[in-house]
Amino acid sequence: MSDPYMSDPYARLARLALADGLPDLAQAHWVLDGKDVEMLPLLDAAFQPRRAHFGRSVSIHVLNNVQNGLCPEDCGYCAQSKVSGAAIRQYKMKSDEEIFEAAEAAAKGGAVRYCMALSGRGPSVQRAQRLGDLIARLKAEYGMEICLSAGIMGDEQAKILGEAGLDRLNHNLNTSEGHYNKITTTHTWQDRVDTLAAARRNGIETCSGLIIGMGEESSDIIEVGFKLRELETPSIPVNFLIPIEGNPVTEDGSLTPERCLRALCLMRFINPRAEIRMAGGREGNLRGLQSLGLYPANSLFVGGYLTTRGDPFAETYAMIEDAGFEVAGREDQERTAPGFRLSGQDALIRPDVAASPASAE
Repeated sequence: MSDPYMSDPYARLARLALADGLPDLAQAHWVLDGKDVEMLPLLDAAFQPRRAHFGRSVSIHVLNNVQNGLCPEDCGYCAQSKVSGAAIRQYKMKSDEEIFEAAEAAAKGGAVRYCMALSGRGPSVQRAQRLGDLIARLKAEYGMEICLSAGIMGDEQAKILGEAGLDRLNHNLNTSEGHYNKITTTHTWQDRVDTLAAARRNGIETCSGLIIGMGEESSDIIEVGFKLRELETPSIPVNFLIPIEGNPVTEDGSLTPERCLRALCLMRFINPRAEIRMAGGREGNLRGLQSLGLYPANSLFVGGYLTTRGDPFAETYAMIEDAGFEVAGREDQERTAPGFRLSGQDALIRPDVAASPASAE
């Protein structure tokens, strides 16, 4: 009898991932670009390792933009960079009170991880010490895991943060080494790899991912996926470019909902044990197919990103639960009520057929 894995490309990908194997380059390109790929079998194949390692659980992360703008770097995709003309308000590091208020709201909303992000090239030792104090206090107060994104750093800063109990340091690779200087020139791709290495040496888990839709080729996406596997990255945010007016890097026309889903599946096949996150841009780029992204991905940001808004908690939780998944750690919280729902707050009856208050009298 013939082996179904030999004739079924979806089954082969699933079996490889379940065995912690790697797809080859031909398989990876097929996932992203194959003309004969059928999306439901592909999503089912990616769901198999996702289910094996995470069940139907979805981890919720909340991001607090602790310092905005004022950045000397020229990252073309970022509204905070020195080359962006985006209409944002610049501010220095928020007060401890503001940071704790946001953490409390995140904890009450059901977040398992509170992520603080600071613009700038990277923290000084003095800034790292302040952040370390904050991290220790936040963990003691709320019990959530803490993730920090603060730019480029070395062992001196990483040691301070590690000793304070930082759970994860985020520093995205964003794109491949060969494509990197097309989006950023004030630091190198290797600077980012070195920052992740400093975190690991000092006992901090790493969080690193990519941004899709910046004019890259499929080979660039694949290269990042394999590099993250090489670095044994346990948390991989997959961002889909948000076209912010005023940024040098805007839409390249590649981001259909299907392209986004294929990229999420590929990251799961290459990194089967990692937390794969539907991150920035999921709402605007996956649109009505967001819930399908939960088959390869097991984590979401909720409530917005660094400079752009996102779906609120209630809407995101409804999407998760409607698709048959579960919000991690939410057993004791009120679940989404069943029944008829429409997005938005408008009245149910259409305005053009609704009776006026006068005619109803």
